[in-house]
Amino acid sequence: MTVIPRTRRAALVSAICTLVASGVGLTGCSEDPDEGTNGVGKLPPAKIQSRTKAAADGADTVRLSGSVVSNGRTYKLDMRLKEDGGSGSVTSEGATFRLLKVGDKLFLKADADFWKHEESGNHTNDSETAAADKLDGMYVKVPTDDPVYKRFSGFTDKDVLLDGLLTLHGALSTDGHHEQSGTRTIRITGDKGSGGTLDVSLEGSPFPLRLVRAGDAGTILLSDWGKDFTLQEPDEKSVVDYGQQLPTS
Repeated sequence: MTVIPRTRRAALVSAICTLVASGVGLTGCSEDPDEGTNGVGKLPPAKIQSRTKAAADGADTVRLSGSVVSNGRTYKLDMRLKEDGGSGSVTSEGATFRLLKVGDKLFLKADADFWKHEESGNHTNDSETAAADKLDGMYVKVPTDDPVYKRFSGFTDKDVLLDGLLTLHGALSTDGHHEQSGTRTIRITGDKGSGGTLDVSLEGSPFPLRLVRAGDAGTILLSDWGKDFTLQEPDEKSVVDYGQQLPTS
């Protein structure tokens, strides 16, 4: 008995259906889009949402890339997250910086222009410029009570970030079967899309793979679920303690 691979079988079904559309009169053309999947595509949208949140909560790691609009500011993210921290890059208002969080220790690495803006906005004097130059390319350890810590630590917290992102607003519904980076998905929406859309994997665990946030608040891709990576504090020579050793002129 010859077994026809799924992709070839789908192509054959498509060809037969084309004949039907041409009026040949064959029947039985539709292929079950949930065949060989994890089955969540057959569930009500609320169940799909709960399953995908449970899968996300249960995963040790994830990579988030894309954009988030918060308080009128757009952040472009490329972050790898795990339970005890995360690392990656964030771009906002033309400035790119790296974040590294190991446990509750947050390190921020950026160029001098970023620190000039952080310290005094658009107006800098000579001493502030000199201080910022000394921070250029260094990992700055940010104290937990500093506004910079409060502003950026959430980008490195897997649970906080996912809880804030994986929320659809309004009445839930499904919006058909789709594909994300070669993986079949089922899409659920809030208020028919105006409350956001979420593509959930139909292969393996029902991980969320693509989120379009409500109100044009950004699009996020979620990948590398469960792929481990190493988090390590930078060596001491590369670190400046923001609270105690901020360089001055």
